[in-house]
Amino acid sequence: MKNFKSLLFAAGLAMVTAPFSFSQEVSQNKVIITGVRFAYPLIDKWIKQYSAENPGSQIVIETRTVTDPEKYDLLIEAYDQEKAVKEGREFISIGRYALLPVANAKSEFAKQYEDKGLIEKTYKQIFFHDIFAEKDESITAPFTVYTRLQKAGAPLTFAKYFGYEQQQIKGKTIAGADEHLIKALLKDETGITYTVPGLAYDLNTRKPTEGIAIIPVDLDGNGKVSKEEKLVGNLDQVIEKLETEKVKNVPVEYINFSIAKNSTNLEAKKFLLWVASHGENDLHQFGYLKPDAKRLQLEKEKLEKFLAVK
Repeated sequence: MKNFKSLLFAAGLAMVTAPFSFSQEVSQNKVIITGVRFAYPLIDKWIKQYSAENPGSQIVIETRTVTDPEKYDLLIEAYDQEKAVKEGREFISIGRYALLPVANAKSEFAKQYEDKGLIEKTYKQIFFHDIFAEKDESITAPFTVYTRLQKAGAPLTFAKYFGYEQQQIKGKTIAGADEHLIKALLKDETGITYTVPGLAYDLNTRKPTEGIAIIPVDLDGNGKVSKEEKLVGNLDQVIEKLETEKVKNVPVEYINFSIAKNSTNLEAKKFLLWVASHGENDLHQFGYLKPDAKRLQLEKEKLEKFLAVK
């Protein structure tokens, strides 16, 4: 009888501790990702691919709102952080994104500039109302600029490229993420903004998103927009041109993953190394440019050393 009770106790103890052990294992393999929302579709694909190869992993995206979630392991950022932030985090470049000018497809502005395109002085006059910039007297169509309210990668990169700060972009400020600029644009026939290719184009058809006109720009900086520079109807052609030629008037910036230098999350480190080795194949599909090959190799070497630190 005593042995029978001992067996029952042991069985009960196993039932109590087994879920705890399983929960502990899942917790150890859990990785929380947050940050730039326009990158989520790409990151989600990587998570699915990685999880298929590593079934024990549990990697989730927690959507960034006004602030980041209280706890996270990996942060997606689309601009160069301050020195103080870099001292505590390791940054890994995963690709590059471009910023294109877009307008509501029904607007007079879209019709006018789909044909003539934007040159640098027109950019500055429209988006920054720079009183010292050379005036483009040919701007006759009405337009309403939409820009981000919160500090974010896209507006910071856009403004910096033309020599300004984010707060100097003129227009209606929209709270929320980059896709909210597109939603505002689609509701206003005078609307114009800047955005990433993944939002400007339909990723399935590779054509401009319905209701949006991509505005051609002066890519070689000669002060006019050629017939070849007006070919913006296909995403893959645009990506090829941005990757293979030295272009002007299109801001391009790296998108990064960052992780705390003192992180003990081994699964997060393993996922980063997997992305560095496999992620490049998916960049074009989602509208991103590939990183510089030498830079990518250095990133892989840095990650391998980082992974070795438990």
